[in-house]
Amino acid sequence: MRFGVVIFPGSNCDHDCIHVLRNVLAQDVVELWHGDSLLDDVDCVVLPGGFAYGDYLRAGAVAATSPIMPSVKSFAASGKPVLGICNGFQVLLEAGLLPGAMLRNQSLQFRCRQVLMSVESTKTPFTWNLREGQILQMPVAHGEGNYFAPKDLLDDIERQVVFRYAEDANPNGSARFIAGVCNKAGNVVGLMPHPERASEAILGSTDGRLIFEAVIEYVTSRSRVPALPRSRAEALR
Repeated sequence: MRFGVVIFPGSNCDHDCIHVLRNVLAQDVVELWHGDSLLDDVDCVVLPGGFAYGDYLRAGAVAATSPIMPSVKSFAASGKPVLGICNGFQVLLEAGLLPGAMLRNQSLQFRCRQVLMSVESTKTPFTWNLREGQILQMPVAHGEGNYFAPKDLLDDIERQVVFRYAEDANPNGSARFIAGVCNKAGNVVGLMPHPERASEAILGSTDGRLIFEAVIEYVTSRSRVPALPRSRAEALR
């Protein structure tokens, strides 16, 4: 499987993601510069954490207009998996690929700590083989991770909540303890905790590997299913 990791000016978790995908999970990785415009031969796109473009205006706001984002939007529209981690989640929100917005942490302080979160939905390529209610431990590191949406929108997207902080582990004041959401199709997922920082035992948790392993198995299992002949495929519609 081939991952594409998008690198913006100011990304600082890109090499963490590349290391885990390439060296820990033995996957092919393409490093995609923000000025690139094509995502050829990539099976999954990852937008890593950091401070893209220095988080000027708002976290992720400038990165959402970078040259690579139209390709990311087309990639997502084709149904292929896209994962935004921390700042990458913020970019996806600003680009309109995910619902809601990010505010500054309720404490107005940068939070860097381990958190527990529950799996709320298994209807994504990144969680399909996990269990609803399964508890995962990962670190967070952000100053603007306070997920916000108006009440009407929160009600509408309840089924799009993928991860939720444990009640005693909400580090930022996020509405309804939301730690991650997906788009309506389920193929685009954003979360504030860092799975790449919880993928080796020496870091204190390997729960983050489950998210990457899920999408690897999802993509590779689908690629092993032979395509139906055109007439047969049409007959089954």
